[in-house]
Amino acid sequence: MNKSKLLIIASFFSIYVIWGSTYLLNKIAVAEIPPLFLAAIRFGFAGILILIIALLLKQSLKVTKRQLLNVTIAGFLFLVYGNGVFVWALKYVDSGFAALLASTQPLFVLFLLRLIDGKKMQRKSIIGVGLGILGMYLLVSQKEIATSEGMVIGIFMILSCVLSWSYGSVFVSKADLPKNFFVSTGYQMTIASILQLCFSQIFNEDISTVATMSYKVQVSMVILIIFGSIVAFTAFNYLLKVVSPEKVATSAYVNPVIALLLGWYFLDEKLTNQSIIASVVLLTGVYFITSRKRVTKNKIRPSQKT
Repeated sequence: MNKSKLLIIASFFSIYVIWGSTYLLNKIAVAEIPPLFLAAIRFGFAGILILIIALLLKQSLKVTKRQLLNVTIAGFLFLVYGNGVFVWALKYVDSGFAALLASTQPLFVLFLLRLIDGKKMQRKSIIGVGLGILGMYLLVSQKEIATSEGMVIGIFMILSCVLSWSYGSVFVSKADLPKNFFVSTGYQMTIASILQLCFSQIFNEDISTVATMSYKVQVSMVILIIFGSIVAFTAFNYLLKVVSPEKVATSAYVNPVIALLLGWYFLDEKLTNQSIIASVVLLTGVYFITSRKRVTKNKIRPSQKT
């Protein structure tokens, strides 16, 4: 097995397992730290560290105006809105439940590719979409959700975050970005951190809680910065350049399994029978979407590969 294949396998492991654990870690951290400020700290440290790594690897940090604009757009779609608002919603939604909602990403990607590129849906895709919609209905139509304070708005905001992340995936696969994925990731995170700090001030978040955060929150933050941000997000950006966005989106049906197990074990989160059935239906739909045959003419242009 050559080096590039090993790197792809390691990258998939990162976005599958490490990102699956970030739902739990964010849930723990957001209990004590405001969500936008939490994200700003996380991505600020991670972005600077990644850029330092890029310099140590003798990579040029020079970017064109177009590339700077594109990394800003990507940073906003992925991190400012896609992550910042998602973490805010974890105040009202269990981490495992949120992970199940996030698993709809391949469905969103499929619709976006249909709208943007005019790609026709294959039979497996149509079956997957049908199962995905049914799974979503079963998941969000439960009485427990309707009577839970903040749950409905939390679900709505999470789905809007999934849409933002999905569009970001399609955007990055086509955009002119810095060729080195360390540089691209570092700029995205650093710029997103600055934007999140601004929004944190605009929404008057109480940042004084950082001084009194517990040990478990400190540990969660360190893991989020090093593994959730630097390792996994860099792997994510790398994969978007070397494989199709739909294949990258397969993490959406592995992450929920990891998140559900960790939420159950560490936070005593419970799943109803209807949620279990919904998750099986939903993830089966995601499988059908992501296992369909690829159309080779839609591969990413060679000039965009790292």
